[in-house]
Amino acid sequence: MVARLWQDMVETTFIDELRTLVRAHIEPNAAAIDANDVYPVDEIRRLARAGYNHIFLPKAYGGRGSYRHALAVFEEASYASAAVGISLITILQAQTILYLFGSDSLKRRYLPKFADGLISAYALTEANHGSDIRSLDTKAKRVGDEWVLNGEKSFITSGSAAEFFIILAETDTGVSAFALPGDTRGLSTYVGENSATFGLRNGPHVNLVLDDVRLPLDHLIGIEGKGVRAAVTTLNYSRTMAAGISLGIARAAFDKSLAHARQRKVFDSTVFEKQGIQWYFADMLTRIDAARLLTYRAADALDTQGEADVPRLSSEAKLMAAALATEVAGTAIQICGAYGVMENSPYGRYLRDAKAYEIAGGASEILRNTIGKALMGY
Repeated sequence: MVARLWQDMVETTFIDELRTLVRAHIEPNAAAIDANDVYPVDEIRRLARAGYNHIFLPKAYGGRGSYRHALAVFEEASYASAAVGISLITILQAQTILYLFGSDSLKRRYLPKFADGLISAYALTEANHGSDIRSLDTKAKRVGDEWVLNGEKSFITSGSAAEFFIILAETDTGVSAFALPGDTRGLSTYVGENSATFGLRNGPHVNLVLDDVRLPLDHLIGIEGKGVRAAVTTLNYSRTMAAGISLGIARAAFDKSLAHARQRKVFDSTVFEKQGIQWYFADMLTRIDAARLLTYRAADALDTQGEADVPRLSSEAKLMAAALATEVAGTAIQICGAYGVMENSPYGRYLRDAKAYEIAGGASEILRNTIGKALMGY
C-alpha cells in the first residue's frame, strides 16, 4: 500500500472519488479560469450533479448533513483551483443562511435548487459600508403584501454568474436579510471600476442595483431587523470552509514544489537532498498538518452544533490557514527558483490566491477581534 502524505479526514473512498472528479474536470482548467477571470460555471455544475456543492445540507434537501465532508470538498476543489473554492463559498453562504434562518416555505422553494447547480452570491457589501454592516444605504419598505427594495451593493463575489442573491437591506426596525432571485424585475448588475482582483479570480466582482425591486413577504429571511446576526452567523460557518480553501492552496504549493525539488539536480544532487531545503519542507509540513487538524475540529463544531465554539474555532482556522497558505506559496517559489517565478508555473496563482484570502471573507484583523471577544467569555 502506498503511503498517503496527507491524512484523509473523511472516508478514503469519498476522497478518492472526489479527487478523481477534481483532477479530470477542474485541475486542467484552473490556469485558464484564473487568466481569463471567468466564473467556473461548468465546474460548479459538475460538482453539483455529483452532490458535492450542497453536501452539508440534510438528506431532505439532497445532502448528507456533514460539514466535515463539505470541508473536504472545499479543500480538494481548491487544491486544483481556489477560484472554484471561492465560487462554492458564496453558494454555501446562501444555503446556510436559508437553512438556519429561512422560513419553511423559503427552504422548500430554494434549497432543492442547489442540487441542480443554482449559482448564488452573498451580497452584503456597499461602497460606504465594508465590514461594518450595522447600517446600510440599501433600504427595504413593506408595501402591502410585498417588500420594496432600493439601493446598490458593491464588489459582489460570484455576482457575474449568480442566479440568486442574499441581500441585506435596512428596514424600519433595522438591517434585515432577503432572498432575491436573479431574474427579479428591477434588479440589474454592472461591472464597476474596481471589479477585478489579482487573486481568487472567479469573474469580475459586480455592483448590484435594486430599483423598486419587489419581493413577497416570505422572502424576508428570519426576523426583521435581525439580519446582521443572521449574516454574521453565516460567516462564522463559512469561515471554516474558507480555511479549507487556504489549506488546498498550501497543499498544492507544497506538493508541486516537493516534486520539483526531488527531480531538479544541482551540484550533483537533487534540490531536496540539501539539508536546508528539507528543513523548509519539514516546517511547512508540520504547520499544514496542524492547520488541518484545527480546521477539521472547527468543522466538527458545526456538525455537533457547538455554537459557543463556532465563532472562535472558525476564526482561528481561517486566521491560521490563510497566513500559512501565503507563507507556503512564497517558500515554494523560493525553492523552485527561476521556475517558481515563471508565468507558466502555478506558483504565482497560489501566492495571489493565498494573499487575497488573508483579506477576503474576513480580514485577519477582524478574525483576531472575534477571537479576542471569545476570550472574554472564559
